[in-house]
Amino acid sequence: MKTRLTTLVMTALLALAAASSAWAISLEDAARQAARQHDAKVLSARTITRNGERVHEIKLLTRNGVVKTVYVPEDS
Repeated sequence: MKTRLTTLVMTALLALAAASSAWAISLEDAARQAARQHDAKVLSARTITRNGERVHEIKLLTRNGVVKTVYVPEDS
């Protein structure tokens, strides 16, 4: 279930990132966007290579105390 939620969140962020700009999104902007979308605080943010593509990995702490990891493509 956790993987399913992460996949759903990643898909939503992909769609949002693609719609907002044709340019790469900065790590700071990706973290800010994820925190706002999930009404959460950013615990950590880093850029990694996943499946051959660079993505921003954002770890969030929700108001309910749940830690979520979301992935935002750097190149959108």
